[in-house]
Amino acid sequence: MKRDLLEILECPQCKGALALSDAQEDEHETAGEIEAGRLHCSHCDDDYPITRGIARFAPESNYADGFGMQWNRFRKTQLDSHTGHPISKDRFFEYSGWTAEELAGKRVLDIGYGAGRFTEIALSTGADVVALDYSSAVDACYDNHAPHPRLNVVQGDIYSLPFALQSFDYVYCLGVVQHTPDVEGSVKALPAQLKSGGKLVIDCYPWFLRNVVWPKYWLRPLTRRVPPAKLFGFIEKAVPMLLPLSRAIGRIPKVGQDLKYMVPVVNYEGVLPLDDEQIREWAILDTFDMFSPAHDHPQRKETLKQWLEESGVENIEIFRRGFFVARGTMP
Repeated sequence: MKRDLLEILECPQCKGALALSDAQEDEHETAGEIEAGRLHCSHCDDDYPITRGIARFAPESNYADGFGMQWNRFRKTQLDSHTGHPISKDRFFEYSGWTAEELAGKRVLDIGYGAGRFTEIALSTGADVVALDYSSAVDACYDNHAPHPRLNVVQGDIYSLPFALQSFDYVYCLGVVQHTPDVEGSVKALPAQLKSGGKLVIDCYPWFLRNVVWPKYWLRPLTRRVPPAKLFGFIEKAVPMLLPLSRAIGRIPKVGQDLKYMVPVVNYEGVLPLDDEQIREWAILDTFDMFSPAHDHPQRKETLKQWLEESGVENIEIFRRGFFVARGTMP
């Protein structure tokens, strides 16, 4: 954590000012990097620890534990610097409609970053990035990208963000809101973080009637109750059997890419430019991601638009790219 983050940090419970104490600072590799310490709220008397360079405003165990486990296990899997392909970069700029030039030097909030696949892209533009996640994935992101002179990693709750309002020029939240308990509350928590004229992009699983025939939603009532470590072990053993079947179905002309979804495994063959080993690794990661979350709440396009309008967002665009992608501007 950098000292300058204190300029925008607030107590997530009462919005009181936070004071730094017991700071242990890295004086060598990255000047000004606070490795450990405490943040104290003089108003409500709460304390929040800083450990491993991360300010932590979330309980050690929470509904996102499965995400923390998977991203610490696969912390490099989805990084463009690891795959050798601009998969995250292309998604980030297509979804947001932003350019690297406009992000340079701006303060950007990355919500729910996992191991930091989009954090890597935002940093590459020259932006000052504050990356917040609820789970222990914060440690995977820190290990991947920090210490970095333009990065602060924070563990916190989307419903009680530890930042002063209107602190950011850009906010993005990709692959997250459908996995929160209250999707409306998650969406509406974000616009208030933007400065006047600031820009927002989120995405969300789409709700369609045909979702009811997708095996994912038949199996999730069972799989989400399995302890994450046990479920991961089962998926790791099942993928080598299910993936070849899905790949064979996916190669059927015309209908294969649709029919393959009847096999309960994520298969990116023909979708992403990955080699066989990467397809296997992404299959394990994203199949676990499909069946393990405590929450999975697809939404309608009209609902997302309504929530953003009620939050004061203007120039709203919503389109389908697998996900529903919603973006807009604060007046």
